[in-house]
Amino acid sequence: MLAAAAVCPCPPLLVPEIAGAAAQEMDDARAACYDAIAVLAAARPDRLVVVGPAEPAGRGRHPAGATGSFRPFGVDLEVRLGTGGPADRPLPPSLAVGAWLLERTGWGAAPVEGLGVGEPLPRERCAAAGRELAAGPERVALLVMGDGTTCRTVKAPGYFDERAAAFDSAAARALAAADTAGLLALDEELAYELGASGRSCWQVLAGAAEGADLAGRLLYDRAPYGVGYLVASWP
Repeated sequence: MLAAAAVCPCPPLLVPEIAGAAAQEMDDARAACYDAIAVLAAARPDRLVVVGPAEPAGRGRHPAGATGSFRPFGVDLEVRLGTGGPADRPLPPSLAVGAWLLERTGWGAAPVEGLGVGEPLPRERCAAAGRELAAGPERVALLVMGDGTTCRTVKAPGYFDERAAAFDSAAARALAAADTAGLLALDEELAYELGASGRSCWQVLAGAAEGADLAGRLLYDRAPYGVGYLVASWP
């Protein structure tokens, strides 16, 4: 059963060493992520799964102890997903950012594992993956990584698209209300066109939360750098 969930964005710029002199621009987003993870810890789950978007090489399960590196972003920094033996493949960037957040907040409430989700995964399969994660009597918590659209301004990575703000607003409303139907209604094709990497992971959350009695709280909703970043807590 799903005991609690937290939703965080996954830009490597959350890591101050990567952001450098601009690190303070993400202070509010970082603080909101810390607050959301504190709610996860307070739920005292039996197991935590970090869910994040991934390219083909990073998709699927990542066991406890899997490591990730921020060297591709110019910083000699490694992170580990919980404790455990060495893994056979590195964490994708989204899960590495999740592991960094857990390390920064001193996570020790439950064993941790990861799940890399392909961005084009259809909503039905996303929901099915979520239901599988939450099946059984174990109290599972999810840390769901993923960004909104990349098209909110003309300087955004995906340039400006007038549809982007409405898409992010719909996602924010669903996350604020713990509205699983609202998350599942997010359009896959539109999400892909707008660069919203969080869509598939939010729909995994929707599947995991089916039948769970969770409330929603939106902690952060802004678009620095023209990218939609959302932080939410579902205790």
